[in-house]
Amino acid sequence: MKKRLFFDSDVILDISTNRKPFSADAIRLMSLVEGGKYEGFTSSLIFTNIYYVQRKLSNSETAISFLKKLRLVLGVLNVDDVVIQKALESGFGDFEDAVQYFTAAQNKIDAIITRNITDYKQSIISIYTPTEFLTIGTE
Repeated sequence: MKKRLFFDSDVILDISTNRKPFSADAIRLMSLVEGGKYEGFTSSLIFTNIYYVQRKLSNSETAISFLKKLRLVLGVLNVDDVVIQKALESGFGDFEDAVQYFTAAQNKIDAIITRNITDYKQSIISIYTPTEFLTIGTE
């Protein structure tokens, strides 16, 4: 059974903006998802966040073009009332990360891929940077 990976917005932004030195491993991991080695997911909320940032850095057309390509590679998980309620009650230091975490948990994700590992201290889901996952998460 393929591992189910949840991509956090920072990793997706590393890819969309080619943010060095982080983009290389993020792109490599996303390529493995695209090639079928892993199943990749993100949340509907992350799509809006990526659009907002990418549009500010470039323009709306570039942002939409990137998101269309991303949608072909990653499944989009819903953020629903249950997720929001759990995030509100969670005690996470960052509400957005709590939303992502509970979205991932609700959908039986095996690992969250992020560069903000410390934001997920309460996680029972495995948390990796792209580099860490490429090194130890590929068994």
